[in-house]
Amino acid sequence: MRSIFVGLALAGLVAGGAEAADDPHTKALAAGYKAAFLCSGIFNAGQTEAQVAADDLEGIYPEYQALVRTLPASVDRTAKTVSVAFDNKLPPRIAVWRPYLGCTQLPIGAAADSAFPLPRLSIREGLPVKPLAWPDGDEGATAPGSAKLDAALAKAFDPQSYGGSTTAVLVVKDGKIVGEQYRPGWTMHTPQRTWSAAKSLTATVVGRAVQLGKAKVEAPANIPEWKQPGDPRAKITLAQLMHMGSGLWTDGPGNRTDEVYVGGGAVTEWATRMPLEAAPGSRFNYANNDTLLAARSVRASLGDGKAALEFPFTEVLWKIGMRHTTPETDWQGNYILSSQVWTTARDLARLGLLYQNDGMWNGQRLLPAGWSTFVATPAPAQPPGDRGYGAFFWLYREKVGLPADTYVMNGNRGQFVFIVPSRKVIIVRRGFDAAGGPRFDEAKFARDVLAALD
Repeated sequence: MRSIFVGLALAGLVAGGAEAADDPHTKALAAGYKAAFLCSGIFNAGQTEAQVAADDLEGIYPEYQALVRTLPASVDRTAKTVSVAFDNKLPPRIAVWRPYLGCTQLPIGAAADSAFPLPRLSIREGLPVKPLAWPDGDEGATAPGSAKLDAALAKAFDPQSYGGSTTAVLVVKDGKIVGEQYRPGWTMHTPQRTWSAAKSLTATVVGRAVQLGKAKVEAPANIPEWKQPGDPRAKITLAQLMHMGSGLWTDGPGNRTDEVYVGGGAVTEWATRMPLEAAPGSRFNYANNDTLLAARSVRASLGDGKAALEFPFTEVLWKIGMRHTTPETDWQGNYILSSQVWTTARDLARLGLLYQNDGMWNGQRLLPAGWSTFVATPAPAQPPGDRGYGAFFWLYREKVGLPADTYVMNGNRGQFVFIVPSRKVIIVRRGFDAAGGPRFDEAKFARDVLAALD
């Protein structure tokens, strides 16, 4: 969501400068921010500490910025952990990397030798002996583009053209990549955080569960924490969560959920505790918690165990060639699918292709027939402004000068995937746009790319 200056989750803090630096909880969260992003950038993306510091740790929320620059970090490349000290009477904030699942944070106050076991995946995908053809692999991925398109894409890296700080742009036309450019030092296999573009991956995980008979979108969400008799939240449906229409209270527009993202809190401890403040389905309120709850519902329906942890990989990511994607969990094994996913421009294009093909992949139906229409249909309650909302996808369409069927994956710091079915076009843009800085004008960029394809 574009609203990034929102209240700190449940802490009631909107602080900056000296006030933020003196607040103990803000310090703990800032230390968690630094530990999390250093851990993921180093061990998911193979970057140096200096690279992560320059990109992921600059242009961030103002109440954390000064602290993140100064709090001392320690990287253990053998144990694959990052520790950030913030209080001489408490252990440092610690993030731990695991294969497939990336980095998870220990709760505030937990030491490195804490006894609880962290979630781990032991499965391995049987990779082919020879390279796979696009889109399952990268062989034969590209088709001839044009000088006009190349020029349009190059403008994305000039802040004077659209604003922001671009790392990658990619265009798919008729199933093939016809344009692809990266910032120096960036490649097609360099992942970065999706932020809220991950919400569209959540829609895909839900859709796969529906296709397999494990979930129903019009049925109440399966949230074990709401199973006490009489709990009114038990009537909230999966569809209402996907429409950002749960009616649950949040700590402000955007519902930043810092306690989960950088505080080491568990999804099942935080997202499940919010009370109702509006009738479900009666209003639009963009909330990370609605996405976390949808993912929680799928996990509960799969049994909360090994099968649930494997599901995004075996049933979605690996089936469509997204082998450079790392969805991260909290320390209790809940996927943080509202934001905390690391992936590449090409993998996002693959996800876009799954939707452009209405859930079909290599002749197999992965998502229910019509699922693409469902996620791109306006929710019963809509946000203000010129951009609408479907089911974990944004709707841009004619109000911003785009084709009527355009729907978009949209994430903080400038992560965008435009799907334009009528043109058989997918447009991906990745970036590190700064909080409070000139934001990337993604609608203008998409219009210019489509014009260059004419």
